[in-house]
Amino acid sequence: MSTTISPSRTELNQSTKTPSSSAFSDFLQETGALTRRLFIQLQRRPSTLIAGIIQPIMWLVLFGALFQNAPQGLFGTDVSYGQFLGAGVIVFTAFGGALNAGLPVMFDREFGFLNRLLVAPLASRFSIVMASAIFITTLSLIQTAAIVTMSALLGAGLPNALGLGLVGLIVLLLVLGVTALSLGLSFSLPGHIELIAVIFVTNLPLLFASTALVPLSFMPTWLQWVATLNPLSYAIEPIRYVYLHSDWALSSVVMQAPWGSVTLGAALLLLIGFDLVALTIIQPKLRRSLA
Repeated sequence: MSTTISPSRTELNQSTKTPSSSAFSDFLQETGALTRRLFIQLQRRPSTLIAGIIQPIMWLVLFGALFQNAPQGLFGTDVSYGQFLGAGVIVFTAFGGALNAGLPVMFDREFGFLNRLLVAPLASRFSIVMASAIFITTLSLIQTAAIVTMSALLGAGLPNALGLGLVGLIVLLLVLGVTALSLGLSFSLPGHIELIAVIFVTNLPLLFASTALVPLSFMPTWLQWVATLNPLSYAIEPIRYVYLHSDWALSSVVMQAPWGSVTLGAALLLLIGFDLVALTIIQPKLRRSLA
């Protein structure tokens, strides 16, 4: 009499698992582990997050106090400078954090940890950059929540739930593109000194060449053109409009550029385009570096 042994449920599940689904689950597991490593480092050095929250709050308080005696209507009808500044601080804080996204990868390169990851049997080495992107995005959203809360306490008000969701979406779009460029630089530049130099050179000029601190109409004509080429302006103006108008729509005009009107929907499309360009630029370098 022959005895047949039926396969167990675990064996059936393993046999039905396709290679693509197994590789994807391994990719998610690797990304989760690498992301968890970054948060453990943050837990050991929480001063990074604390400083990232305190600095924009200081911007709100100090700059708001600096211009509190500005003539009424200088920044718009019945708009205080604190209300005007909030959107700029949100965007610039997210931009600064995303610009630093390449530093952890650069330090891993210099200390040899990245080489260990590259020789490890990873399902996909793109989990290395994905973990950094998730980490930076999470920090940016935490900072955004802190700024929105402080702005509300300082009298800037709050958008409705849909408006807050749009603010989060705009921050995510900006962070995605800038993080991609920063990660690309971390694999392109020879060391962290050069990366920090690039961060310092681009940080403040992009801030002052945007609408974060003053309206577009206050700028000389040549600077207006520069500001309308700056991706930060297309994140700042929609957030500012959502804060100041409860009846916003995708067709609402959020900025009067020298070459024409920019609607909220157009600003979102431009941010998406910026992300696609950034991802396209860094792909060849990432493939060579992570091959």
